[in-house]
Amino acid sequence: MKRLKIVRLEDLVPRTAELFCKKKAGGFTYSWGAFGKDCVSGLMVGIVAMPLAMAFSIAAGCTPAQGLYTAIISGFFVSALGGSRFQIAGPTGAFVVIIYGIVARQGMAGLTAATIIAGILLILMGLFGLGKFIKYIPYPVTTGFTTGVGLLIFSQQIKDFFGLDIAQSSPEFIEKWIQHFSAARTIDITTLAVGLGTIALIVLLRRFAPRIPGAAVAVLASTVICHFFELPTPTIGDVFGNINASALPAPNFPAISLSTIREVFPDAFSIALLAAIESLLSAVVADGMTGDRHNSNTELVAQGAGNIASVIFGGIPATGAIARTATNIKSGAVSPVSGIIHSVTLVLFILFLAPAATMIPLACLSAVLIVVSWDMSNLGRFIRIVKTAPKSDMFVLLCTFMLTVLVDLTFAVEIGVLLAVFLFIRRMIEIADVKPQNNELIGALSTGNTEKGTEKNIMALYSKDIEVYEIDGPFFFGVADMLQNILLHLARPPKTVILRMRAVPAIDSTGIAALESFMMNCRSRKTRLIITEIRPQPKSALEKAGFTAACGHENFIATLEEAIESCT
Repeated sequence: MKRLKIVRLEDLVPRTAELFCKKKAGGFTYSWGAFGKDCVSGLMVGIVAMPLAMAFSIAAGCTPAQGLYTAIISGFFVSALGGSRFQIAGPTGAFVVIIYGIVARQGMAGLTAATIIAGILLILMGLFGLGKFIKYIPYPVTTGFTTGVGLLIFSQQIKDFFGLDIAQSSPEFIEKWIQHFSAARTIDITTLAVGLGTIALIVLLRRFAPRIPGAAVAVLASTVICHFFELPTPTIGDVFGNINASALPAPNFPAISLSTIREVFPDAFSIALLAAIESLLSAVVADGMTGDRHNSNTELVAQGAGNIASVIFGGIPATGAIARTATNIKSGAVSPVSGIIHSVTLVLFILFLAPAATMIPLACLSAVLIVVSWDMSNLGRFIRIVKTAPKSDMFVLLCTFMLTVLVDLTFAVEIGVLLAVFLFIRRMIEIADVKPQNNELIGALSTGNTEKGTEKNIMALYSKDIEVYEIDGPFFFGVADMLQNILLHLARPPKTVILRMRAVPAIDSTGIAALESFMMNCRSRKTRLIITEIRPQPKSALEKAGFTAACGHENFIATLEEAIESCT
């Protein structure tokens, strides 16, 4: 098995000049023109991020101020330390449901502990070079839980969108919808009109003016209209009070006990996994839009540092945001300076415009999140997988989706990862095989497709009572049993069995144990075992395990022809 590579520290520290500047013949420079572009893009992203940060935080059961703190702190750290030049970090829809569940069960103290542990896990993922493996999580798993999260976010917004009179919404999906239908008679027409108008404006701006930040403009327009006409609809100030405009909160380093770690670790693992998946997916999207290449391990370390800093300063979990990152690129960003400007923009908003935020109607923020939930769910992609994908992929998709919606997002992520592992093993078993080659070799002889000088050796297969088998694919625990069935299916044991391992790139301990058992079985039947055409990793593994010495060095032969010639 390949050893886990420890990434060097210098590989994880971003080359500041290389990330912030353009490379020229005389060295690295950063022009005022580039700074101007970064300022414009950072300002645009800050405007887009402001309503989203508050909306996601409110949907997660936290305060709007916490969402703003998260966007500021995580956005700064990820931009300054990350492996992508264009990544914008902050609260995202993927975390809404999991944060809501943690806060309901453990309170803010539990969320803080889980996020700090998740940050440490993300840093360790980066240090151990695991960034490149995150992309191997199957598409049905990510589609299943993102569609499920989209549905859950939509469900959470029904109360504020329709103005329903519900004292306390249930965290359970089915019970929540029972509450919605029970309270259907309490729909507030004014609140509903504000929500529908916000959605309509976002859709129209997307259709006819895609460069304009639709969510920000829609929230601003709804707020102005509701305030000017004094519409009786709940606002942020009515529910959450004023946002502290004096300064960012002071850092708070919580004490985390061993019992707390055990209690919140499953949630921390889910936060870390979701943060890794979404941030690296966002970085890949950014690479596709710009032709740049991100460093996935550096990005994971930055995401870990950003999440730890976020909760220390009163925020919530964060990750790379695809929509905000795309807006950053489309707005002309040149370097990570734009992400830092985005954070500065939000700081200025808190310091000078926080009182205005208290007038934002909750219905228009719910409308923004309903649009986000639609974008996340991507029903067209979901339906396409159900209709066209293999049954195994459809099963993984539906299982992950149903567990996300009906059970728990943490559990769904864990099961999704397990299903991904089993799916991978199944695929490997399907492509791996232990197949007889005598008939194939004799057939090649009859058609004249053999190499010069090998005809005599091939004819010797039957005269010398030799059976040739080839192991095709990685020889691991999933295919080890195939080897054990070889001698059982032969009418009588041959004098010699030759195993060709030219197509075996790797072998694990179960494969070695299977070979040892097969060797002992051959000896009990007085059959000689020869290994030929073995590749470096299996050869080294068998030598270290002592199999080579036990089998006999003389039974490890370089080519098939030489192996056949060695038989008497």
